[in-house]
Amino acid sequence: MDSAHPTHRQQEIIDALRRAGGSLRVGRLATEMGVSEETVRRNLKVLADAGHVTKMHGGARLAEMPGEGDFQHRLSIGASAKQRIARHVAGMIPDGSSVFLDVGSTTSYIADALRDHRDLMVVTNSVSVAYKLATRGGNRVYMAGGALRAHDGGAFGAEAMAFARNFKTDLAVLSTAGITADNGFMLFDLEEANFSREIIKGAARRIVAADAAKFGRAAPITLCDPAVIDTLVTDAAPPADLARAARDWSLEIEVADP
Repeated sequence: MDSAHPTHRQQEIIDALRRAGGSLRVGRLATEMGVSEETVRRNLKVLADAGHVTKMHGGARLAEMPGEGDFQHRLSIGASAKQRIARHVAGMIPDGSSVFLDVGSTTSYIADALRDHRDLMVVTNSVSVAYKLATRGGNRVYMAGGALRAHDGGAFGAEAMAFARNFKTDLAVLSTAGITADNGFMLFDLEEANFSREIIKGAARRIVAADAAKFGRAAPITLCDPAVIDTLVTDAAPPADLARAARDWSLEIEVADP
């Protein structure tokens, strides 16, 4: 194959990966394209050899998308859905409560939606969240130390991990790069996963905020045992396989109103 010119079938795979945000599992690709999993695997091998995709265990991702990309770009993707989710999550957070908010783009919209709340204790490793909530409504904001990532202003490293161990919050609101029925909530970055796991340990209630574009999208790192998460707030009902898995995990799914 000329690596610059994938066949029609291979281009279908590339297009499906792009629609899904960069990665999918083999079974989901086969279902979307109406072909066998063996056909998908055979074409993925050719695409991987040509440098178009990177194969992962049970799936593949686009080679030009090694992570989730620049934060401002992520904010612009699915903004309407993320704002709906943000309003819904904000309605779950009472004035005077303690809440952890992570570095996700949806979480940044949640910080916007919390601007009229009062007397919150906000724990975060996100510069964006801290800036939006630190000077409003009598809030107390605790910002993790450590090195800031260039692409999203998130604090990570040993200092941030030590910081996370200090807090027992009423709620933790977390992001995810993808959600699959097989592996639950997934991320691209190991430091981010480790930090979120530490926060999860200290939270009385754990909420994942994720738009429907994350359904069926795979990433290399699992966040945690999905049964640990109490609630998924999203903008559309999940596909059947994920809905079944959610029941097994005792995960409550709340769909934000339009």
